[in-house]
Amino acid sequence: MTTTLATLRGLSVSYRREGAQTFALRDVDLDIATGGRLAIIGESGSGKSTLALALAGLLPPEASLAGTIDWPGLDHVPVAGRDIGMVFQDPGSSLNPVLTIGEQVSEGAVRHLRLGRATARQRALDLLARVRIPQPQAALAAYPHQFSGGQRQRIAIACAIAASPRLLIADEATSALDMIVQAEITELLDTLVREDGMSLVFITHDIALAAKLADRIAVFRDATLVEVGPARQVLARPSQDYTRSLIATHIDFSAPRLIDERA
Repeated sequence: MTTTLATLRGLSVSYRREGAQTFALRDVDLDIATGGRLAIIGESGSGKSTLALALAGLLPPEASLAGTIDWPGLDHVPVAGRDIGMVFQDPGSSLNPVLTIGEQVSEGAVRHLRLGRATARQRALDLLARVRIPQPQAALAAYPHQFSGGQRQRIAIACAIAASPRLLIADEATSALDMIVQAEITELLDTLVREDGMSLVFITHDIALAAKLADRIAVFRDATLVEVGPARQVLARPSQDYTRSLIATHIDFSAPRLIDERA
């Protein structure tokens, strides 16, 4: 039986600019299943990243939030870093250039799991091996600039899961990478989510990647949720013209096994 990790009801996010109210999200109703994989798709500026920040409680102070985000799958208000892991588009900006990889990956375990430094360092070593960083022992003492873009994104994922979160949010986590590395990172996310039983919110403009990774898809346009449903249904029988246009632009349905059988 599927249970619900989070419920969003009437969620709106707005900003006051030059005396006018501008909406980044408007009246969104959405559920996130425990252990589920939800892809958020839509054009740039449609509200996808705002949704991620609202879920994680990381909206800037100037944002106004209305509506509710409830967490029936938790017994407490979630804490970013502990209950919710975030992977952003650019690992170059999310990783600190002056701290070693070991310090950054172990930070979440020290802060949120209250592990001692030695235990947290061993956890960091295990996580680097798990995300397939070559020579993880040597990587502990290295710095971000010593790794490729794909490797930095793997390290960012290790940081995001260091405290064993219940929800992992990947916000355009593959869009800055070439196609081969994109596929590798997508496979890694698939493996980690499956093995750890995490829920996944995967924000992307790449519908093909959403089709491979998600069991549900939500489509956003102009700050509004316009369609949501099982991945196979949304991609094969979309109810909205906007969704049909996105699919026609991005997906070649002649490609074999584009829509994963899980969907």
